[in-house]
Amino acid sequence: MNLMVLPSTLKALLPPAICQFCVGELYRKNERLFLTGMSPHWMFFVTSGEVTLQRTGLQGEAVVLQRTRIGFVSEASLNVARYHCDAVAMTETNVIKLPVLQMRGFLERDTEFASRWISMLNSEVMRLRLHCERLSMKSVKERLLHLIQTEGKDGHFTVPSGLKTLAGELGVTHEALYRTIADLQKKGLLYKLDGNLMLGKP
Repeated sequence: MNLMVLPSTLKALLPPAICQFCVGELYRKNERLFLTGMSPHWMFFVTSGEVTLQRTGLQGEAVVLQRTRIGFVSEASLNVARYHCDAVAMTETNVIKLPVLQMRGFLERDTEFASRWISMLNSEVMRLRLHCERLSMKSVKERLLHLIQTEGKDGHFTVPSGLKTLAGELGVTHEALYRTIADLQKKGLLYKLDGNLMLGKP
């Protein structure tokens, strides 16, 4: 992939004048995009791979606040003086970096851009509501099927970072997820193919 080629969704969102300031960058697995306390100079749009926003828990464990495979990371960085968490590439990840100062200026001056930005944020809120709804479900099966149906496409869901990472996103152990997938496969309700989980039989 040419890192300087903006995805169509980003082109449709941004004013053309901002695009000239965008920078493509590749982050290796476990590399930090930014650290807690740093001053935000860039916004980050993930085009491939996976980024998590993390804080350190009381026992030194990583607490995941947000997980992004496609889209913006830490949209709130436009309005804060310092980052309140770390951004970590969970796998090899391509991002588009957008300058914060230019983004702020265009949002203040360009009402059409501001309207598109608000619509994008509303979509993100809807996605997070789905995530909260999923975590309220009691069984691993319910959570997994809900994920495939709401965040997949036509019953196909791509697992970019492995089942252990997916288990963390679902709030279950990876052993429980493996057992659930095996049970659904046995019943002909689900199958795996090339890193995808698909509803139905192959």
